[in-house]
Amino acid sequence: MSTTESVSSSASADPNIKAYNPDEDFDVEEQNPTERLTTQISHILNSPDGVQRVESLARVLSRKTKADLDHFEVDLNDFDLRLLLKYLREKSLEQGIESTSAGVAFKDLTAIGVDASAAYGPSVEEMVRGWFSAPKKLFKKDATPHREIIRNFIGVVESGEMCLAIGRPGAGCSTLLKCCAGETEQLVAVEGEINYDGILQEEMMKHFKGYVIYNPELDFHFPKITVKQTIDFALKTKTPAKRIDNLSRSEYVDNMRDLWCTVFGIRHTYNTKVGNDFVRGVSGGERKRVSLVEALAMGASLYSFDNATRGLDASTALEFAQCLRTATNMLNSSALVAIYQAGENIYELFDKVTVIYLGRQVYFGPANKARQYFEKMGWEKPPRMTTPEFLTSVTDPNGRSPKPGYEGKIPESSEEFETYWLNSPEYQEALAMHAKYVQEHPAEETRQRLEMANHQRKQTLQRQQSQFVVNYFAQVYYLIQRGFNRTTGDMTYTTIYLSSFLIKGLIIGSMFYKIPTGTSGAYSRGGILFYCLVFAAVTSLAEISHSFAHRNILVKQKSYSMYHLSGEALQEIITEIPTKFVAIVILALTTYWMPHLKHEAGAFFMFFIFLFLVQQCMSFIFKLVATVTRDGGTAHAFAGLWVLMLCVYSGFIIPLPSMHHWIKWINWLNPMRYGYESLIATEFHGRKMPCDALIPNGVGYEDVSLANQICQFTGAVAGQDWVSGDAFITAHYNFRYSHTWRNFGINIAWTAAFIGLNVFLSEFIKNVEGGGDMLLYKRGHLPELGSEAVDGKVASREEMMEVLNGPGVDLQKVIAEADVFSWKNLDYIIPYDGATRQLLDNIQGFVKPGTMTALMGESGAGKTTLLNVLAQRINFGVITGDMLVNGHPVDLSFKRRTGYVQQQDLHLAEYSVRESLRFAAELRQPAHVPQSEKYEYVEKIINLLGMQNYAEAIVGKIGRGLNVEQRKKLSIGVELVAKPSLLLFLDEPTSGLDSQSAWSIVQFLRALADSGQAILCTIHQPSATLFEVFDRLLLLKKGGKTVYFGDIGPHSRDLLQYFERQSGVKCGDSENPAEYILNCIGAGATASVDADWHELWINSPEFQVVNEEIDKLHRELPLRPIPENADTLQSKYAAPYLTQFRCVISRTNLQFWRSPIYIRAKFLESIMCALFVGLSYVGVDHSVAGAQESFSSTFMLLLISLAMINQLHVFAYDTREIFEVREALSNTFHWSCLLLAHTFLEIIWSMACMFMVFIGFFFPPHFSATPHHAGYFFFMLVIVFPIYFCSYGLWVLYFSPNVPSASMINSNLFAGLLLFCGILQLKDLSPRFWVFMYVASPFTYFVQAFVGPMVDNRKLICEPSELSIMDPPEGKTCGEYLNQYVEQSGGYLNNSDATRACEYCPYTNQAEVVAMYNVKWSYRWRNFGIAWIYILFNFAAMLLSYYFMRVKVWSLKSILDFQSWFSGPRKERHEPASNLFASRPEDKKIVGKKE
Repeated sequence: MSTTESVSSSASADPNIKAYNPDEDFDVEEQNPTERLTTQISHILNSPDGVQRVESLARVLSRKTKADLDHFEVDLNDFDLRLLLKYLREKSLEQGIESTSAGVAFKDLTAIGVDASAAYGPSVEEMVRGWFSAPKKLFKKDATPHREIIRNFIGVVESGEMCLAIGRPGAGCSTLLKCCAGETEQLVAVEGEINYDGILQEEMMKHFKGYVIYNPELDFHFPKITVKQTIDFALKTKTPAKRIDNLSRSEYVDNMRDLWCTVFGIRHTYNTKVGNDFVRGVSGGERKRVSLVEALAMGASLYSFDNATRGLDASTALEFAQCLRTATNMLNSSALVAIYQAGENIYELFDKVTVIYLGRQVYFGPANKARQYFEKMGWEKPPRMTTPEFLTSVTDPNGRSPKPGYEGKIPESSEEFETYWLNSPEYQEALAMHAKYVQEHPAEETRQRLEMANHQRKQTLQRQQSQFVVNYFAQVYYLIQRGFNRTTGDMTYTTIYLSSFLIKGLIIGSMFYKIPTGTSGAYSRGGILFYCLVFAAVTSLAEISHSFAHRNILVKQKSYSMYHLSGEALQEIITEIPTKFVAIVILALTTYWMPHLKHEAGAFFMFFIFLFLVQQCMSFIFKLVATVTRDGGTAHAFAGLWVLMLCVYSGFIIPLPSMHHWIKWINWLNPMRYGYESLIATEFHGRKMPCDALIPNGVGYEDVSLANQICQFTGAVAGQDWVSGDAFITAHYNFRYSHTWRNFGINIAWTAAFIGLNVFLSEFIKNVEGGGDMLLYKRGHLPELGSEAVDGKVASREEMMEVLNGPGVDLQKVIAEADVFSWKNLDYIIPYDGATRQLLDNIQGFVKPGTMTALMGESGAGKTTLLNVLAQRINFGVITGDMLVNGHPVDLSFKRRTGYVQQQDLHLAEYSVRESLRFAAELRQPAHVPQSEKYEYVEKIINLLGMQNYAEAIVGKIGRGLNVEQRKKLSIGVELVAKPSLLLFLDEPTSGLDSQSAWSIVQFLRALADSGQAILCTIHQPSATLFEVFDRLLLLKKGGKTVYFGDIGPHSRDLLQYFERQSGVKCGDSENPAEYILNCIGAGATASVDADWHELWINSPEFQVVNEEIDKLHRELPLRPIPENADTLQSKYAAPYLTQFRCVISRTNLQFWRSPIYIRAKFLESIMCALFVGLSYVGVDHSVAGAQESFSSTFMLLLISLAMINQLHVFAYDTREIFEVREALSNTFHWSCLLLAHTFLEIIWSMACMFMVFIGFFFPPHFSATPHHAGYFFFMLVIVFPIYFCSYGLWVLYFSPNVPSASMINSNLFAGLLLFCGILQLKDLSPRFWVFMYVASPFTYFVQAFVGPMVDNRKLICEPSELSIMDPPEGKTCGEYLNQYVEQSGGYLNNSDATRACEYCPYTNQAEVVAMYNVKWSYRWRNFGIAWIYILFNFAAMLLSYYFMRVKVWSLKSILDFQSWFSGPRKERHEPASNLFASRPEDKKIVGKKE
């Protein structure tokens, strides 16, 4: 009897089920046959032995291509694995569940997009040009140039196959993947034929979209929920209605999750957060596997993985590729994958490959025949160059080399390569393959199969035409579950949100403590109700940031056909209510009872209900704004204007009777107005307010009858010493209590309308616009070059030598006299979780001039840590040991004499390449070197790096600016122009590059080293060709321990002799030495090791030789003479302070000029808000209300500055980050230059904005236009106020750890300043505890400075409704009765001769009205002086705070990082499962292979 059985066998498993019984309590006989298989699978996945065998199967399947599977069989005696494969492949078919597997074929595939490979860089000038040219475009045809991104592609990927797309970045790999997956929205047109087992793409996208998945290169997941929650959600949305053995939904989800997570080795991460770049979670490799499991949960036919291994080292990249191979084999799905740096072991997993050269297909066919095709064409593959490297190199004119004798006879351009391909027999084979595929897969058969599968998948109540599996109600239910998971996973935000309500509630409540019950307290009651309403509404602004933070995730999951985006909008209503409900409860309890608002249960609950309703309504308004906009900046600008409009027209700032008829309609569309009317009406309904000021009173009026007096208050009735609350709100606001429940209904309707709009429009959300890479040039420098000609060739060794050392120099002499850097017994220990951790352990080594030393090791071995310690960039922990230059301890000149190229290519986005290099040269070369000489050297470096064609290109962002390779060259160039005489450090210079770009960079470094430069460079697992470029290797293992330090040798022989001797395993001729040594020490993807390689090194003769050489260096080098220029390098900075400031302010000026989006946003927000406020108060009259409007309009003016502060935080943070991460560490310039330069330029632009505000705000209301009034207002608003709020805003940013923290600090500080400036609550009515805040608040003085000139010497004429009307005693005229009172108290009488209905106006000048707020024109220069005190304080505080919190790294910095308050101590993430797919001896026992 045979001991093996084919995977594809359909033999019954029932006899074996009866025989297999791992659990004595588990009686198989009692179960019916349909239940047995499922129960057995659950037992396998829940027993350690079963899990071990499943992992073993996964390891074996991870190395099999589709062709290999034809000869692959499972051991018949290993029943678990046969069951597992049966569960996945055969049981479904036995039970009538249709397979959804399908391949894809394409022919004559051409994708057309917008031709935008180069354009002018953004600037204010370009923006203005665009405005003037816009009218012309209206009458012109659309002249946008188009180009073929990919053209005439052919290919077939059958089910069970994997195809690799190879090409340089920008070649068209991503476009091919998107076309095959139907993600073509961003393309102009797609031509040609794409079919999926016979079904054309149009039909597939319409009826079977869920079977085609495009996975973007970045991992988009909700970072705060766990791996288990992420995968469970994906499975729930795709759980089919018809399931194997009639499993319940929860059993299906548990089984499938456990199965895939076992296969891919992430079961240990179930309760770990997924995380992202900013939130700690699983490792990068594990996150990639989570993305893969999520995609597999979709049960799709075809998967497209774009740049799948981005950001992963070679070991983790191999694991991911093996995961994908395993999944393809187990599910019989097909996969298209683009990988830029694929190793040979990854390449061998693929069945087919297509090679793309600048949008043209130059090969498609079996992966194992691609190399021979290009070798036959005439290209030479160097030994040990991997096949993917070779295939990429043939598409790079600078990276390929023809075989001897083929020069000039082989294709050179992409067009010639395509022509060769179209005339090749391999192309005929591809045509035949396509024709055979189309013939063997009739459309009708596939259509019936997929329609049946669709029918079996669809849940009850789900339309058969729908692309979703579960019905809408189930989608919303699962989204609600995930919403609550997100809330509980992000308790930091929830806690901060609730804390802000508690703190603000306590401040407001205590500030308005015991409002007087009389008429003097009425204004304060209106003020607190308005402030609470605004606070409840504006806190929802955070919805905008959240919406954009999660948009990529939602769009990806929509493309997976998981759920309707409207379902996500609906779930937010449910999941956010608990937090917001608690927040309003806190606010209501703290702000209602302390101020002694109406002490009735009904009134309190009305207060609570309307606050909650307005908060909900405003929340959905902001969500709607986010839904209909494409970026956060635009959304915030619209939301800011919307909030301003709603606040102004809520009734408090401009009461209804004072609103202009032409703009009054906003009031009727304003949910806040209805909320405010109900709050005011409830508070004042039935209230009798004792009169605090009767007219007339005082000397001579002691015995006047009440019948001849009237209260000086709106709504008063003659002869009453109290005022009715209802009469007051009717007269002042035109509000009525009878409208309360009407308003409730209207706000319910508004809320429902905004929810409905948001739900409807959210279905149409699209991702941020994409597009190909585009270079941005300064005007006048746009080249007329094709995309093949942009990157120049890097310099040869000879060219490099001449530039760096001058012509005719004796290189051997230069190298012999150069300084040598060495280190010995180096240890580095950091405090960790209450104890200490050693990151570097007794490391020694040296770097000689003219050599390249590679620093290698697995992730976590301490490569970057060692580089930072050697470069003197560590200011934390304890470093011991010796670091010596020529045997002397390193001194202050060390940083000046070294260059450090970081892994992250951080550059100012608005600078050009040449400007970036000139800036670095001017500030980092010695001051005595003439500027012309520095600039000349910059040009030499530009030519050496082959950057001359894009030297005037703007750095920009990736996609719109320099690409990854160009950025890396710029990073190297910035360090080279500083002329590092001692050493150049580089951290992962090839990270993120394709193999050809990596080769180009390393070749440049080799030429640099040959010219005498000493180079120390960390590098991830490199290819054999890259590895052999280096002279020496320092290899570390986990714990920062040395495993090897010594020469690599020609063809790596010196290195390999050591490792072959110690391991007993020989390195094969075709094997990559770098991977070989990492596998030896247990750091590779397929490695396992028992020996301690650190101990082997310590006890080796090579270690003794290294020690002796270091001792020799330390004996001989100190005897060398000290160079003459040693003293000039002792200062920290190369340039004097004034030069630094000049350069930095010049750079900052260009940064502003080339940021038109920021400048436009500043001006738009300023102008729109100012015009809105100005036109709302147009033609302010001479009444009492007119005087009060000058005050309320100033309140709105202050809010404009809040919006501008929030904008400048985001803009200034980028330069701070570049400075702290790169420029500060290389001592480019003093930190104060950055702060002062940015503040100065921000003030200049803000002054320009405030000038527009002045025009839009001051003139429409017809405020006093006399020169001294308007001039003073202009001076304070346009000159002084911007200096204040810019210095204040940047002070807050520069002591905050990040922008969210700065925004939170600013919003609380700003709200406090507004509260205590006298607008919302009079100083005289505040508790004594808070009086000091009125004196301390700078806004107190700015309000006085702004309002004073508006009303000074402005005549006041009361409106009829503002007159106090009373009858004089019998026999007296009004003049006889009130003249004495007018003389004492001021004001005027309208009708002195009348004997009844005396009309008294208490004021004659509008300045008298605002005097109660302590506003006086005579205070103007006092206010000016106090403003400068605050400005000077802001500058001093900004500089001191930055110094103590970011230069000296004072511990208070951590206090201001609000997120850390609630996170607890940072705990180390679990150790990732290493060597996931490494072969193990037991694999051969469990899985067999029949040759």
